Amino acid sequence: MIARVWSASATAEGADRYREHFTGTVLPQLHGLDGFLGAELMEDGTGDRTHLLVVTRWETRAAIERFAGDEPGRAVVEPAAEAALIDFATTVRHYEVTVRASGTDRTR
Repeated sequence: MIARVWSASATAEGADRYREHFTGTVLPQLHGLDGFLGAELMEDGTGDRTHLLVVTRWETRAAIERFAGDEPGRAVVEPAAEAALIDFATTVRHYEVTVRASGTDRTR
């Protein structure tokens, strides 16, 4: 599994708008793509900015390329998202997930 990680920042109001865009537009698009496994939007609203972190999970790098195109390291940021943000990373990082655990995983 590959994790694709992107970050941005917004005002509190902009973070609300971005969250609505993410849940109403981005997630439905992603759910239609082969190889998409899931996503998380994380927010840190301390201070005068809200820092956003988006992690999407993919089966393979080929699945990421079907989403991102010929430059998989380039961030895919739609105009509606840009309008909600103060700034954002223009690139993403990809990480091979080597260990994954849930709260229900128990080892003794």
